[in-house]
Amino acid sequence: MVRGGSFTKTLILLVFFFLLPFAFASADYPAKQRIYDNAGLLSDNEVQELEALAEKHSAKRDTDFIILTSNNEENKDVEDIMQDFYDDEAPGYDKPHGNTVILTLDMKKRDVYVAGFYRGETYLDDHRATLVRKKIAQDLSSGNYDKAFESFIKISSKYMGIRPGVDPDNILFNLWFQIIVSLAIAGAVVGIMAINTGGKVTVSAGTYQDRENTRVNHRRDQYIRTSTTKRRKPSNQSSGGGFSGGGGGGGVTRGGHSHSGSRGKF
Repeated sequence: MVRGGSFTKTLILLVFFFLLPFAFASADYPAKQRIYDNAGLLSDNEVQELEALAEKHSAKRDTDFIILTSNNEENKDVEDIMQDFYDDEAPGYDKPHGNTVILTLDMKKRDVYVAGFYRGETYLDDHRATLVRKKIAQDLSSGNYDKAFESFIKISSKYMGIRPGVDPDNILFNLWFQIIVSLAIAGAVVGIMAINTGGKVTVSAGTYQDRENTRVNHRRDQYIRTSTTKRRKPSNQSSGGGFSGGGGGGGVTRGGHSHSGSRGKF
């Protein structure tokens, strides 16, 4: 009996020490991969920090924020790289092929593409995707990839918290502007209350009227005529092309998944 009990304890200890590394690994790494640095632009520490940041904002917006880098050995278009990844890997916070926002970098052709699927397509449409891409363009061009990827996650998450169809860069959504407006309103309310505490003084038109010397003269205005001059409205000779940011647009993957999109160089 003693030998049997000793063997059982030894077996339990062996199992414990065998499973211990996996327990620490699960604590250090998120359960789902969202950073696919196939081009090797990031250090291991940067990957872990971005994974944690992506996991946090993905849960906040019910949408996976994914970063994909590629050396593009197959010489594909950056949009095709992104679309094939989505079809093959089936990312999505809510389900496979679900809510996703992807930043794709083609290091061979120096192309960047920002795309949104499903909820990501609704809240990060072509216009908002272009805004995100332009905000991280300088860091990408300077080789500050970890900073650019961090900004991509945070800005995209911020935009997805704003109702579709609204300009996400409107000054009303800036925290400092909201604080200033709140302080101004509070100051105005306090000022009005301070003025009203001194009592009311009633003043009317009769207060300043001299009834003994005031007279109203009888006058008459007579309408004579109206003259109208017609002038030809100049025609608009401009082409009306409007501003073009060169951001491209969305599309549909070979698997039939619609997405928003914006592309550019870095």
